Amino acid sequence: MEIKYKTNIKCDACVAKVTPALNETVGENQWKVDLTDPARVLTVTVQEDKTNSLAEALQKVGYKAERLG
Repeated sequence: MEIKYKTNIKCDACVAKVTPALNETVGENQWKVDLTDPARVLTVTVQEDKTNSLAEALQKVGYKAERLG
């Protein structure tokens, strides 16, 4: 299942900061952030909906994620 989130991840340094949290929550190579999109869309590929744990993991490192659609 592919789920998209609007985030406040703005740059490569931000991606580096969230990488450990996202890798732990959804798995390495299971997510990507489109820094060219104004909404900074985070796309995750998961077997089950992990919206709550993903949002909590990002919040712990100072970022937000709002599920799209």
